[in-house]
Amino acid sequence: MPGAAFSPRILTTRGLDLPYLVAGNGPLIAIIVPARNEARNIRRCVAALLAQRYPNLAVIVVDDGSTDETPAILAELARTSPRLRVVTGEPLPPGWAGKPHALAQGVQAAPPEAAWFCLVDADTFAEPDLIGAAYAAALTHGAAMLSLFTYQELNTFWERVIMPLVFSALAVGFPPERVNDPARPEAVANGQFILIRRETYAAVGGHAALRGSIVEDKALAENVKRAGHRLLLADGRALARTRMYTGLAEVWQGWTKNIYLGLDGRRPLLLVGILTALAGALFLPGWLIAGAAWWAAGGGLLAGLVTAQAALTWLAVALVRTEVSRELGLPRWYALTLPLGAALFAAMMIVSALRGRNGVRWKGRTYEVQGI
Repeated sequence: MPGAAFSPRILTTRGLDLPYLVAGNGPLIAIIVPARNEARNIRRCVAALLAQRYPNLAVIVVDDGSTDETPAILAELARTSPRLRVVTGEPLPPGWAGKPHALAQGVQAAPPEAAWFCLVDADTFAEPDLIGAAYAAALTHGAAMLSLFTYQELNTFWERVIMPLVFSALAVGFPPERVNDPARPEAVANGQFILIRRETYAAVGGHAALRGSIVEDKALAENVKRAGHRLLLADGRALARTRMYTGLAEVWQGWTKNIYLGLDGRRPLLLVGILTALAGALFLPGWLIAGAAWWAAGGGLLAGLVTAQAALTWLAVALVRTEVSRELGLPRWYALTLPLGAALFAAMMIVSALRGRNGVRWKGRTYEVQGI
C-alpha cells in the first residue's frame, strides 16, 4: 500500500503490471539527460533510453557547453530517432551551477503533457524495462519522487579499492530506511536516476530553488521531503548500470568535490568519517603488527592476547568488507585492500573539507560555496 514503509530492495519486473504499461496506458514521461563533455558515455546512454519498452517517452538531452565530440554524437543520434530532442544549453548565468541549469533547461523543453520527469545522468545505462518498472514502483508505493541505486561498473583497481568504502559510508550516513520514512528528516537521492512527478517538481520550485547547489540531487530530495511529498530510495541494480569514474584521478576529483558539500559542512560527521577511515588505514594494521612483533619478541601471554584481539578485530572488519565486495560483484580478496582504500578515503575527506570552504572546480567550471 502507498503508505507502507518501503525498504530499498531490488526492483525487478516481477509483480509489476508492465504489459499494461507497455501497451501505452501509462502517462508521458520526459527523460532529461544533462551532458557536458560526455563523448565517452552519451551514445550508450541515449541508445538505451531510446530502446525502452515503455512507449510514452520523450528523451531530451541538454548539451551543456560540451567541447568534445558530444554535440556531434548527439546530432547523429537525433537524425535517426524522432523521439530524441537535443537542446543546446544556454551560457551559465550568475548564481547557477552547471547541472541544475542544464536540468532546468531540459524541464523547460519537455512537452507540456509530460506528467513525470525522469532525470538520468549521462554515465547511466538503462535496461529496457527501467522506466516502466520505476514508474510502476512509484505508483505502487505512492512516491512523488523515486530515486534508484544503480549497479556500479567498477573496472579498475583503484575504483575497486576506494568506491566500496565510499558507498558504505553513504549507506551509514544516509540509511535508506530512514530516508524512506516520512516521519524522519533524512533525505538524499542518487542523481544517476530520479523519477519525479511534474506537479511535485513545480511545487518545490524545481531546480531554480537550488540553482547554486553542486549536490543538486540531495538538495532536490530535501526540498521534496520537507514539503511533505513521499520520497523513496530503491535498489535498481537489476535495471540500470553506471560507470562513474575510470581511475584514481577521476575518483579523486569527483569525491573531493562531493563529500564536504554532501554533508552540508557538518563538521562533526566529517570528523567522525575521517577518524574512522584513519583507524582502518593505520590503527587496525598497526595494532596487529605491533602486537605480533611484541609477541615474537617474547612478550608472553599478554602480547599474545593483544595480538589475538587485533587479529579478531581485523577479521571482523575484513568480513564486512568482503560482503560489500560481494554486493558490488567484486572479487572478495579486495577486502585485503581495506587499509589502502581507507587511507585514500581519509585523504579525500580532508581535501574535500579544505577545498569545499573555498569553492569547487568541476568540468572546467569553478563554483563558490555559499552558506557553509
